[in-house]
Amino acid sequence: MIHWPRVRQLRDEVGADEFDEVVEIFLDEVQEVIARLHADTARQDLEQNLHFLKGSALSLGFEVFSKLCQDGERLAVSGKATKVDLPEILAAFDASKLVFQAELKDNLH
Repeated sequence: MIHWPRVRQLRDEVGADEFDEVVEIFLDEVQEVIARLHADTARQDLEQNLHFLKGSALSLGFEVFSKLCQDGERLAVSGKATKVDLPEILAAFDASKLVFQAELKDNLH
């Protein structure tokens, strides 16, 4: 679910002191985009929102969430936005976030 080598790489890139802030910003930005997804009932901005989420998720090692966003983005690009399973994507984010927060300290060695 979480690609821990990527998380460690990010921590090394930004520095241990800045890492917590980067994680907080990531989670805040993802929550903002998720709120936009809920508000966009016509799914007009679905492709760009999923693209943003995919990239953000990749940078923090949220593999499953990123893959689902990528799949949804591809559907939206091909004109099949109504086929995107948003509840599945959002559930993957929630599950990834829980695992990330629970296992972060143990996996940064």
